[in-house]
Order: sequence, then C-alpha cells, then structure tokens
Amino acid sequence: MDNFIFSINATLPIFLTMVLGLVFRKIGVFDDAFTNRMNSFVFKFALPALLFEDLWEENFYQAWNGGFVLFCFCATLGCIIVSTALSSFLKDKSDRGEFIQGSYRSSAAILGIAFIVNIYGQSGMAPLMIIGTVPLYNICAVAALTLTSPALSSAKSDPASETSASKSTSVSNSDRLFRTVKGIITNPIILGIAVGFAWSLLKLPHPTILQKTVHNLGVLATPLGLMAMGASFDIKKAFYKLKPSIACAFLKLIGYSGVLMPVAIALGYRNEALVAILVMLGSATTVSSYTMAKSMGHEGTLSASVVMLTTLLSAFSLTAWLFILKTMSFI
Repeated sequence: MDNFIFSINATLPIFLTMVLGLVFRKIGVFDDAFTNRMNSFVFKFALPALLFEDLWEENFYQAWNGGFVLFCFCATLGCIIVSTALSSFLKDKSDRGEFIQGSYRSSAAILGIAFIVNIYGQSGMAPLMIIGTVPLYNICAVAALTLTSPALSSAKSDPASETSASKSTSVSNSDRLFRTVKGIITNPIILGIAVGFAWSLLKLPHPTILQKTVHNLGVLATPLGLMAMGASFDIKKAFYKLKPSIACAFLKLIGYSGVLMPVAIALGYRNEALVAILVMLGSATTVSSYTMAKSMGHEGTLSASVVMLTTLLSAFSLTAWLFILKTMSFI
C-alpha cells in the first residue's frame, strides 16, 4: 500500500494539474490564443530558467555522466528504427511519418522534469536525458515526415510532374534541414542547459538577486506547462484513426519501456536516473509532433489522435510503472 500511495502521489498531482487546464478551457478562462502564448512562454523562458537553475550550481566535473547520455541516445535511436520498420505494415502509407514520430517522441522536457521534481525536489538527471534525446527526436522526425510526405508520394505516382516536384521537394527538404539544424542550435531548452553547464564549469558567482529572479521564473514552468497541455486536450481526436493510434500508444507507453527498462536496471541505473529513462520511454507523445506534421504537409489526424490517446492513458501507465519500480526498490 505504501508503494501504491508513493506512485499515486508522484503521478496524480501532475495529471490533476493538466485537468485544471482542461477545466479552465471549458469555463472560458483559457482560449486557443492564450494557451498558445502560455505554451510559448513556458518553452522559451520558464523551462530554460528551471533547467538553468538546476544546473548552474552543479559540479559537472563530478556530475557529468556520459554513459547515461549515450544510453538515452542509443535507446531512442533503437526505438526510432523499430518504429520505422513497423510503419511499413500500415495500409495508408501517408501515415508512416506520423506513426514513426508519434511512437517515439516523448514529452521529455515538461513531463520529465515535472515527474522528477515532484518525486525528488529537483530535475536531477532530466537535463542529461534531454541532451541525449531532444536533438535526435527533432532530426529523425523531420527525416521521417519529409521522406513520407504526401507531396513526395504524389510526385512518384505522377511521372509527368515528377521532375518539377522533385526539384521543389529538394529545395523544400534543404530548407527544412537548415531550419531543423538552426532550431536545435537555438532551442531554448538546449540553450538553458548549455548556459547552466557553462556557468557551472566556469564557477561563476550566484548573486542573490539573480538567483531569486531565476527561481521565480523557473517555478512557473511545471504548472503552466501542464495546464497548457490540459487546455489543448480534445478527447474526440483520441478516436481518429483508432487502430494505428492504439499501436502507437502501446509502443509509446508499454512496449519500449517493457523492453528497455530492464536493460537500464541491469546497467545499474536507479532513482532519478531511472525515472528520467522511464519518462523518456513511456511518457505521452509530445504535442509538438502534431504541429510539425501539419507544417510539413501531412494531414495531422493521426498525430493529434496519438497525442490525445497517450496523454489520456499515460496517467495510468506511468502510475503502474512507478508502482512496479518502487515495489522492486529501484526508485
């Protein structure tokens, strides 16, 4: 019973905060414009401040764990390869790109930090997990969506327009690649981590005024980010393209965690490192996957369905995973 209460205490406040966002949306306190601005604020300012605050006092000559970062990278890459192989079984080939990214891209930043902070009081290993996964998330998502784009498929089926379509696709793909690289380099989360690392490595001072200001900004990240996710939730979308959505949700919430969590345990990862890996593998698909799919010419229906379904079901699956890990004394 103590382990069950621990698991509920770790997950329920997270999802109740998301429910608050949904309630505020229903009663008219939040609307689309406000939710979008709140998402933007959390992503660009509050979350980087939270990561910076957790890192700038850390001694990374001692805390850096290259093996952990490498494990996160290799585990994510393995999931991407499996998702790509499984996508070949889809009847509607135009859904392949959305299926691939939907089954591996986690809400690693907001949910990952929220869980670890809620359990341990600080972000712990989450920044290192983000370094190992977020750049790979974005690069592979762009590649998958580009190679399976409806425009490319139509060009292949219409030889008369293949040459011109190929040229425009080539230009478009180059532009997408440039924007992806630029987006990774200028990603506020990555910048927040990088500045925190640099501050720690250079052993710069921590003025009280700056410390309190950064803290006041950083503490907004988790509640506002979770409420924005809840306000964006539309349960109707969870039932579009149900079969591929269920397959994605199974891989995202159960499949990859069931295979790779025992590997992480065998490698000796425990406590906040193991929770960070759990969130990386088994949390809900990030809402940005829908935005990216739409912006790259895809329908977006499958992406929206996967986001909604995994968000809904992860409340139960993550609680179950935490209960198992706590019962086995791994966290």
